[in-house]
Amino acid sequence: MKAITLTQPWATLVALGEKKIETRGWACDYRGPLAIHAAKSYRKREFADLTHREPFYSALRPSGIYSYPELDCGNVLAVTWIVDCRRTEMMTAISNKERAFGDYNFGRWALILGEVARIKPISAKGSLGLWEWKCDPLVDEILRKIQPPETMEYEPK
Repeated sequence: MKAITLTQPWATLVALGEKKIETRGWACDYRGPLAIHAAKSYRKREFADLTHREPFYSALRPSGIYSYPELDCGNVLAVTWIVDCRRTEMMTAISNKERAFGDYNFGRWALILGEVARIKPISAKGSLGLWEWKCDPLVDEILRKIQPPETMEYEPK
């Protein structure tokens, strides 16, 4: 299975379903299942500043309970699908919250993610770009339950 490493709190935001678009400096022609891996380290000062500002503050506290993304570093947290990849300048109907969670500068790329399923954190060594992760058979079962999108087109809500 393909995987992508994200720093915290962005990995947790994807796992919570709060972040549905991952912005990158490179295009991706891969479409299919994707594991979300939280990088082993994070910038503590930047992290503390972000987690106390909106929309990060509310997004990391579903039902009012803090999700503690700093505890999940070095783990695969969720599985999803890469549905599409578009130039960021083509992404016009994006919520302010989603825009705050990404870098939509000119010339960047937006990976559109499908339905997300959180999993019990599984330790893994991450890598740059998309990388291969040998997943547990239980993860395969979870992935089968979140059906791939019927359409590969992103329709903003």
